[in-house]
Parts: sequence; C-alpha cells; structure tokens
Amino acid sequence: MAGLAIETEGLVKVYGDTRAVDGIDLAIPRGGVHGFLGPNGAGKTTAIRMLATLILPDAGRARVLDHDVVREADAVRSLMSLTGQFASVDEDLTGRENLRLIARLYGYRGAAATRRADQLLEAFGLADAADRQVKKYSGGMRRRIDIAASLVVSPELLFLDEPTTGLDPRARNEVWDIIRALVNHGTTVMLTTQYLDEADQLADRISVIDRGRIIAEGTSSELKASVGSGTLHVRVMRRDDRDAARAILTRELGVGFDTTHDPQALVAGLDDRSGVTRALTALEDARIDLAQFALGQPTLDEVFLSLTGHAAEPGDEGEAAA
Repeated sequence: MAGLAIETEGLVKVYGDTRAVDGIDLAIPRGGVHGFLGPNGAGKTTAIRMLATLILPDAGRARVLDHDVVREADAVRSLMSLTGQFASVDEDLTGRENLRLIARLYGYRGAAATRRADQLLEAFGLADAADRQVKKYSGGMRRRIDIAASLVVSPELLFLDEPTTGLDPRARNEVWDIIRALVNHGTTVMLTTQYLDEADQLADRISVIDRGRIIAEGTSSELKASVGSGTLHVRVMRRDDRDAARAILTRELGVGFDTTHDPQALVAGLDDRSGVTRALTALEDARIDLAQFALGQPTLDEVFLSLTGHAAEPGDEGEAAA
C-alpha cells in the first residue's frame, strides 16, 4: 500500500508457550508520531524488534517504507534508526567521541565526522558536556545522546522504544521536545510507551496493544470518545462506604462502576449525564460522605481500563522474556 511507513498483516512472534506478538495488523502512514501503547509485557518491544529486522517473525508479514523486513532487511536498515530502552552508546567515551565514532562507521571522514558530532551536540543541548564521559551524564542527558546517535544519518523512520522510562519530569519534557522537532523536520516516529500521558501529548494516532494483540486504534480523542462522553470519578471519605456507594451509583445511573488502585475510589464512563444530580442526592441521603465527585472527559488511562479490564501498568508477560 503506497504512502505507508509500516504495514503488517498477522505478525506473530512466539517464545516457548508465550505468544509475545499474536497476529497484529498495522497500517501506519508516513509523517507524524504513531504511538504504540501498552504495559510492559504487552508485546511492544518484540514488535519493534521485528520491524527493525533484529528478529524474524514466526508468521505473518511486515513492510517498512515499502520494503519487506525479511527479504529486504538491508534496505529497511538503511532507511530507519532505532533507539532502544537502554543507552547504546559507550559510557567510557565522551559524548563527542561516541558521535564521531558512529559518524565514521556511517562513512564520514575525520573532519566531517567531527563537524557532524558537534552539530548534534549543539542541537541536543550537549555542547557543554561534549568532552565529558557519558557515564557522568544525567539520565536525561544519556537519553539525548542516545537519540542523537540515532540521527547521525537522518532516518526516514525512527523507532523510539520507551524513550523516557525512568526519567524525571524535566528530562521527559526535554525528550518530548526533541521528538516534536524530529517530526517537524520530516522524520516519521513510531513511539512505544507505557505512559498514557506521553501518548496523549505526542501521538497523532495510537495503537493500543495488550497481551500481544492490537485491541484498539485511533486518535487520542477517538479512543476517549469510545468509552463515553464523560467519566464520573467518585471518592468516598471512608473505605467501608465504597461498596454501598457503588451500589447506589449503579442503581441511579444504570452503568457499572470500576474500582481503581485507590481503595476509596470508583470510576465509570457515562453516555447520559441526566442522572448525575439524582445520584449525588442519593449518596447524601445514604449519609455517604464524599471526598470527590467529578465529571470530566475520559483519560487514556480510563480508555485502557475499559478496553482491557486492567490499568496500563507494568506487567511481566512474554515481552519481558523476549
């Protein structure tokens, strides 16, 4: 199919008894950021490894930038870059030495390799740390040098596999700004993440993966709309009142309420808001004191909970072993 950065049909990868990727179909256009959202163990990294030609699929097919990942692996590699979950640079070398080394491997000669390294160090805000060993960099600086290393030769497609895992909020925002700048310069980005806010901030479209399967796809707004026009958050003052509150709310609003990791909280998606005032009155009549009663737009976290029955938190399924 013309114009696609990534196309897969029935892509499968099996490790022992675990189907780490269980028949995924993707059709990702060129340009922008495509989010691949799911908890650890969902199959994100395994799928990326197949698309990046690092491992072979066990079934199905995949094309990246119009090239088959099995039969035309060299062509795929020449057009894309991959930044994995862990830094791929040499921590005993300086930032400049790392980038010069990679530039030389890509065919840059001595002076040209140095110029390219210095351009990237400046662009990623690392010029002042250019001659410092990478092992002395902060977490955010390490991620920046790692992404810079992926861009020594500008790729048409960049795979970013959980690029902000373990970073503090400031460093995460720095990486987000880098991703936006890459897209503005024409690079297509496929971003895997377990952070719902990251997908919400960056991705034009999102594929939600759980237990090796794509369970939903669309823009952030489309995914949120799929679980209702609004979401009601209720938090009782006393933990012992939660079950009673749940029964009252279900009776008055006609929808099922989900519990959360907070033992005093309840949440439900609503298509009809007309009974909200009546439900609040019923809770007051039952002398159930509330810490929160708020109606708002669904979040991606609530979308994931609605789709899968569990929160988008790290797990330990197949991908960890993969």
